[in-house]
Amino acid sequence: MKPVSYPDAVRFMSAEADLIAAGHAAELLWFLEHPPLLTKGARARDEHLLASNDFPVFETDRGGEFTYHGPGQRIVYTLLDVRRHTGGDVRAFVRLMESCVIGALDRLGVRARSDPGRPGVWVDRTGSPGGEAKIAAIGLRIRRGISLHGVSLNVAPNLDHFGNIVPCGLEGTGVTSLADLALPAGMETVDNALLASFGAHLGPLIAAAPAVPGDM
Repeated sequence: MKPVSYPDAVRFMSAEADLIAAGHAAELLWFLEHPPLLTKGARARDEHLLASNDFPVFETDRGGEFTYHGPGQRIVYTLLDVRRHTGGDVRAFVRLMESCVIGALDRLGVRARSDPGRPGVWVDRTGSPGGEAKIAAIGLRIRRGISLHGVSLNVAPNLDHFGNIVPCGLEGTGVTSLADLALPAGMETVDNALLASFGAHLGPLIAAAPAVPGDM
């Protein structure tokens, strides 16, 4: 599967979310990768963009601050009915998405955790500030009761690329990946773990092959 451009992904997500909200399409978990890029969330502070010339920067309507996306990172865009899964409670939905990632990492032999004060998923990492590092990010927008955007899990990206930003606006924190933790896993193995965990938390999943950008 070739990387999907960010503008193409946003256009597809927006159209699909409208269909889901109107009852014309089923919920969707979309697994993909992006080419190297930066996204600027609704709360991003300009001073947290440390280098602006290395990669394209896209403003986005999701919550959060600056994030990096690129090869070796599994993106899962979670087009889900928040009312169905958490009664419309957005904070609970964020925790649910974190739990899905934590469950997948557990299946891969990685002990991870969430932090109510810092969205995302964290692991112990010797040598990182505070002895911990972020391995997955969560960024969402809820529109008409449907979530857009989703989660990004660092499988084996170039971690140096995160040096272009203060990731998620959290100064003095580290970023890690499965490869950086000396736990290499192929993307298919990671996907299977994610699918098993999402299924355990959300209910049975049905494989689908919609005509989405990057699959054509």
